[in-house]
Amino acid sequence: MHSIDLNLLVALDVLLEEESVLLAAKRMHLSPSAMSRTLARVREAVGDPILVRAGRRLVPTPRAAELRPRVRAVVASASAVLRERGALDVAALTRSFAVRTSDGLLGLVGAPLLDALRAEAPGVTVRFLPEGDEDVAALREGRIDLDIGIIGDMGPEIRVQALVKDRFVGVVRRGSPLASGKVTLQRFVEHAHLGVSRLGKTWGPIDEALKKKGLARTTAAVASGHYAALCLLASSDLVGAFPSNWLAHAAPRFDLVTFPLPVTTPAITISQAWHPRFDADPAHRWLRDRLRRVCRSLAEFGA
Repeated sequence: MHSIDLNLLVALDVLLEEESVLLAAKRMHLSPSAMSRTLARVREAVGDPILVRAGRRLVPTPRAAELRPRVRAVVASASAVLRERGALDVAALTRSFAVRTSDGLLGLVGAPLLDALRAEAPGVTVRFLPEGDEDVAALREGRIDLDIGIIGDMGPEIRVQALVKDRFVGVVRRGSPLASGKVTLQRFVEHAHLGVSRLGKTWGPIDEALKKKGLARTTAAVASGHYAALCLLASSDLVGAFPSNWLAHAAPRFDLVTFPLPVTTPAITISQAWHPRFDADPAHRWLRDRLRRVCRSLAEFGA
């Protein structure tokens, strides 16, 4: 198969419209000699003179007259492919998005996000997928559209946008010995703790902070998810630690009490991550914007 120079189609379209090498050269920002050479290449590719002299002007050959509407249609179609797409019709959008996040974040942003999406785009479906062992591969391979959470280093390829910053606070059931009075370091470490880790880890930022003070806590249990942990806290005297914005929404459902941690832990940032293939996708941009709005409103509520 011979290679095709699609630029010749554009040149042919301009030549047939102008019927002048000089005018075609001006439109294509070429010199007259360069345009003449392009016409020679067009003639060779088509196997026809295309434009022939009639007195002081050029006129199209019968073959050129036959090609004119077809060439115009092809060039217009190609231009439409490259032209900026029109505004997204969200109301008519039919699409399924795969979003990976934890059960805690799903419980926080899921309902308000779906309310916003249903109000604007009833044809959109969101499949919330649990966190697993996948890292950047799921985004790179297109198995998920968005990753929401505390995003680690995924390399320069992945786009990451911060949604909200948060801090950890302590939490116990109402009626727990720690539910009243100031929670000092000594009181804090005297009680058994509940950790939350999908991988079953028993060591985290709180343990690091306590170690610097020469103290240690006892982690009696580790839950794999945030809501399972809240259920355990609501029915025991264990002590937990969760992001404050999330607890502002979740704690009242379980009749839990929060308190400032007696140690300083690093702030956390909840972000959304996606593959650059979706940077210019209007529907994907719209989803990211709605998620950003939901997180902003939730953070204001929990402040």
